[in-house]
Amino acid sequence: MALFERVTGMSVAACLANRATGDPERAFLLHQDELITFGQVDTRSDALAASFSSLGIEAGDRVALILPPCPEFVVSLFAAAKLGAVVVPLNPHLTKPELQYMLRHSEAVVAVTAEEHGGEDFLSLFDELLPQLPELQYVVTVGEEDLWYDDQIFQFEDLLSSGEGRDYPQVDLNPREDTFAILYTAGTMGKPKGVEMTHGNLLETAAGTARSLDLGPEDRVIGVTGFFHVFGLGMGILGSILSGSTLILQTGFGAAETLALIQRHRATVHFGVPTLFSTGLFEQEEASLDLSSLRLALAAGGPASDDLRKAVERGLCEDFRVAYSLTECASVACITRPEDPPEKRHQTVGRPLPGTEIQVFDNDGSPLPLESVGEIALRGPGVMSRYYRQPQDTRRAVREDGFFLTGDLGMLDDEGYLHLVGRRREVIIRDGFSVYPREVEDRLQLHPAVREAAVVGIPDEVLGEAVCACIVPIEGAIVTGPEVVDWCRVTLADYKVPDLVRFLDDFPRTGNGKPGRIELARMVRAELTSREG
Repeated sequence: MALFERVTGMSVAACLANRATGDPERAFLLHQDELITFGQVDTRSDALAASFSSLGIEAGDRVALILPPCPEFVVSLFAAAKLGAVVVPLNPHLTKPELQYMLRHSEAVVAVTAEEHGGEDFLSLFDELLPQLPELQYVVTVGEEDLWYDDQIFQFEDLLSSGEGRDYPQVDLNPREDTFAILYTAGTMGKPKGVEMTHGNLLETAAGTARSLDLGPEDRVIGVTGFFHVFGLGMGILGSILSGSTLILQTGFGAAETLALIQRHRATVHFGVPTLFSTGLFEQEEASLDLSSLRLALAAGGPASDDLRKAVERGLCEDFRVAYSLTECASVACITRPEDPPEKRHQTVGRPLPGTEIQVFDNDGSPLPLESVGEIALRGPGVMSRYYRQPQDTRRAVREDGFFLTGDLGMLDDEGYLHLVGRRREVIIRDGFSVYPREVEDRLQLHPAVREAAVVGIPDEVLGEAVCACIVPIEGAIVTGPEVVDWCRVTLADYKVPDLVRFLDDFPRTGNGKPGRIELARMVRAELTSREG
């Protein structure tokens, strides 16, 4: 029986031990042409767990991981798992105030960090942060600098060496109740929240997704560009453990790098956000790469238009799936499948994973019948246990009957397929009419000169809110605002047509690589204010 078929009741550490015992020589990670086996990760994480234990790290302590996708991240994650500690994966591109907030909020006692990444000197940064974070006792650095360390700062490789052959306490966990990770939301709607995920939340969701994708030991997976978000942690690391597949590590977000690695390492499964696939189509046309090894592509983390899905099937991979994924639900909740009718594959986000229920609620909290648009709610093994240290937010998000209110608007049809309409909290109220950004964005994305589009609401004295289309054009394209407006008028009602059009070289991004809508709206408001002034 495959490991993902018997994951119920197992802990994260137990899953690694099971895989390392059965397939110790099988490749787990592929990093810069180096293959690292399941057995090697198990051995190294044993050594690091022993060193962590000697520092006093124990069950329930928070271990922050501030690293790009690298073997050290994976080893640290399983070392923490073996001690019953809680991992707090953080984006290494966070600003200092953001990092300080999350470290303080999570009450992390140890941080494993790169010495340098993306031009940021983390040694200097933590030299400033340590006096301001009384809970943070230790910093473990990953790098090759020959530096002087004190009783608070240790080098990763030194801890591996000192822990070899040493024992550490065994812990007794309840996978369904004990927290394994605190994952911070991207914060597009305000301050980021710490989402508490149990071992069972992450493993059962990863198992259901891996099963639906038919992942196996012969697969090589590409496209996970960050372990700080739930998809990278769940389907990237844990999905590979459960399926026995090999995870190709990459540190960049760009489609060009991903496509080059697909050709170089003969990847079979391509994960990514829709933007990665849309830019990947353009890069593929330019580079003419051999991507024939791909058997499957999966888009999650954002809306994928009907035209994008068809284009990917023609230009990148015939089997293109789309998933509905949320941090609070341990990543994938719904997914399209190859047996789905074409219109369902192209126009919905599929059906829920086994064990996951969907309900659509009205504004007053009452359930709506099928084919009705309302707020999507989910209940199942992936739903978070709580928002860390935020009981009021937890009560607002999780109903007494266990349904998590997603904040997304959608419709469940009579065959069980979920249709996404938009984001409840992102609805633009223009002159009394509701405008859903996704609908306008889908139209904008069809314009041949538009590479990426994001629609935001801007305060307007007459309309209440004006619709602003922010556009990243295709390189070399010539397009004007009036042309974009005329393009939208062909299929959209007048009140949905953008009132403003702004062209940018790129968008500000959230930690998950999505367009930062709040920052975009601020940029446009600041521009309009300066013009009026």
